Amino acid sequence: MGAQWIHGPSKQNAVFQLASQYHLLDEAAMSEENQAVQLNTHLPAVSICYTSSGKRVDPEISASMEELYSVLILKSREFFQSKAEPVQSLGEFLKREIARCAEEWKDDEEVCNLKLALLNVEFKIECCVAGTDSLDLLALQPFGEYVILPGIDCTFPSGFNSLIDEMMKSLPKDIVSFNKPVKYIHWNGSFKTPEAPEHSYSVLVECENGEIIPADHVIVTVPLGFLKENYETFFRPPLPPSKINSIQKVGFGTNNKIFLEFEEPFWEPECDLIKLVWEDESPLNNRSPDLQKTWFRKILGFIILKPAERYGHVLLAVLAGQEANFMEQLPDSEVKDCLTQVIHQFTGNPLIPPPKNILRSKWHSDRFTKGSYSYTEVGSSGDDIDIIAQPLPSKSAKEQPLQVLFAGEATHRTFYSTTHGALESGQREADRLRDHYWLHISRNPKL
Repeated sequence: MGAQWIHGPSKQNAVFQLASQYHLLDEAAMSEENQAVQLNTHLPAVSICYTSSGKRVDPEISASMEELYSVLILKSREFFQSKAEPVQSLGEFLKREIARCAEEWKDDEEVCNLKLALLNVEFKIECCVAGTDSLDLLALQPFGEYVILPGIDCTFPSGFNSLIDEMMKSLPKDIVSFNKPVKYIHWNGSFKTPEAPEHSYSVLVECENGEIIPADHVIVTVPLGFLKENYETFFRPPLPPSKINSIQKVGFGTNNKIFLEFEEPFWEPECDLIKLVWEDESPLNNRSPDLQKTWFRKILGFIILKPAERYGHVLLAVLAGQEANFMEQLPDSEVKDCLTQVIHQFTGNPLIPPPKNILRSKWHSDRFTKGSYSYTEVGSSGDDIDIIAQPLPSKSAKEQPLQVLFAGEATHRTFYSTTHGALESGQREADRLRDHYWLHISRNPKL
């Protein structure tokens, strides 16, 4: 429902390294060849494009548009090193470049429209990868700072939870508490407890059930969406203005999944991805969507979960942005019926039976997440990510440093939005505390 793939499974990926250490991956994922492949996409390889009129797109045309989009994305990443960018957003840049290409296609209006419709699918894919409603919200200049690791994306044969289970085994029993939502984090204080009256704690964690947990340090790993909604009340005293400003500036969006389980597959065995190409859509046309009538158009297509021996006959639809938020409000029956109609329309086969089961994520409705993951929104940069990651109090403050530390994907400057970025950020803060105590001991040899 959340993390599913290891993106960029290679030696530079902390999640991959940990999964390898615990022997959780299959032989294909562990191969040197797999780890060496450099891709610019997180989607499966073999795709088939169907149009809204129920036709299959010529593979040569679809492949040429995928290649064009890939070239433009690589070009857009070059602006990270430049001092000035031509436009503010990735969307503006891509649309400008596509408009130039479209001038060369206009002699054949039908082909031109098909190519633009195919490119619009690539925009939807990018929105899902970035977790944004629109590429017009994605800042161009810092876009190239995000690091794409080599390796063909892979999954855990026993699910992502198998990694968590192994990590839990290394911890003392019952050290992790569940179902204890935190109400406030009190910091910058001098708190004492009856159990240890001689010791002053700088931090108190107050839970919603009234429990108080004293601490010398707390590492906050809540999603950026939660911080955006609760930064005014969650911390006492409030966060510094600079951190609040960066929390507000960095983007945080929704990327939702809809799993559809079928009795029998209607797709071809070699196919990994079915793309849905709406022939009347183009990245050059800006529309204000009627969510009630068109939310499903934001779905890029259906990813086919493989192998079938592991998953059964399951398709995964993915969509991002306000359409993903809207979908969460609908009943399962309506989503199921709607996607069945979409499948009938695009395949041209009204006899395909509806899915027998549906399962979907609702990350925007979850009060502890309020979305999926972060991106560098127009007006923000990697500097804002670093500011969010800075511990409190600041180094210049006279109070005891490292009272409140911050981790999570939104605090990793080059791996934001990823599980490996989240893991690395936690390791970073653990290292920060370790170094703090080593320095303390070195300055106080008697300790």
